[in-house]
Amino acid sequence: MKKVAVIMGSASDLPIAEKAIEQLESLDVPYEVHVLSAHRTPAEAASFADNAEGNGIAVIIAIAGKAAHLAGALAAHTTVPIIGIPAQGSDLGGMDALLSTVQMPPGIPVAAMAINGGKNAALFAAQILSLSDPELKEKLKTLRSDMTRSVLESNRTIEEKYNK
Repeated sequence: MKKVAVIMGSASDLPIAEKAIEQLESLDVPYEVHVLSAHRTPAEAASFADNAEGNGIAVIIAIAGKAAHLAGALAAHTTVPIIGIPAQGSDLGGMDALLSTVQMPPGIPVAAMAINGGKNAALFAAQILSLSDPELKEKLKTLRSDMTRSVLESNRTIEEKYNK
């Protein structure tokens, strides 16, 4: 199976990355993790993206806050799908990063998750990989069924307690 790369713009993004990593691990999706900055290590970030496909990377998750140019900077160097996660900052609550992530120019798409949306980024990456991996597709279907069952169990508990 091809890998997912989880790229953080800063080591301070690790708590968000860990949510993605946990979800990838639960689905047995191979991954690698790096810290590369669009602004502080631009050559290294570009080189990573340029070589991603040849290195077995099928999807890149890019986590960045503030200006959040990482996802777009990587997308400019590859046709590998990029999933951007805007990281919440202290100044604007992550809205600056969200807007930077979603406002990509035509021709350089980036899928944008919610602020700090590590788990959904991993699930979206797995969905992309599942297009050519029937076993992974079944794991995703099972996960959805489990979520449905959990909500319905919660509903029954609440209804029994309050609907008399």
